[in-house]
Amino acid sequence: MLTLLLLAACGTVSSDEEAELAALGLEDAIERAVDLGFDGFHAADSANISPQTGEGEVSGTLTVSGQVDQGASDNKNLRLDLLLEDYADLVDLDLEGSEDDDEDEEDFTVTYWTNEDPGLPYLELKLRDLPDGELSGTLYGSFEMEGDLEGMVELDLVLSGPLEPDGEGDGRPVDDAVIVTGTATGPRGGVYEVDTVF
Repeated sequence: MLTLLLLAACGTVSSDEEAELAALGLEDAIERAVDLGFDGFHAADSANISPQTGEGEVSGTLTVSGQVDQGASDNKNLRLDLLLEDYADLVDLDLEGSEDDDEDEEDFTVTYWTNEDPGLPYLELKLRDLPDGELSGTLYGSFEMEGDLEGMVELDLVLSGPLEPDGEGDGRPVDDAVIVTGTATGPRGGVYEVDTVF
């Protein structure tokens, strides 16, 4: 991974490696978006989910807003838009197989934005048998990048995992059990197969 960073700085990273780095920079944002979506869902007293905002580790904000089904059903659908403004998390890159992990760790930072044109990224979550049922969903959209990477990355992801009651009896995703798969397409058309868990 450190090699990828050094190549990126020189502009010689391959298009697929570029897509991988772009996806890594958004991993924490995906988890944060789901958490904010649940915050808004549990706070909503109508079909509208009021904007919920979180901060990036390095800079900027992520704001989630949208709609949720009304009624007393244990099944709910959340339809959410993601607005990123000057958003950046710090990502650790680690060379596998290294004898000295401390020397082979490096950081890279990419700043992300989303815009109404071509449209905000869209996160749809389907919640079944609340509060301790199942979560499924999709995330699709484009993110502009500046910093150690520049251009546009497009995510096309599928999410799934179990739910559990929180301290107030509301359903929340189980930690380290939400599976995220799909693709990230980088600015030069490279594709990275996303397969992670949060």
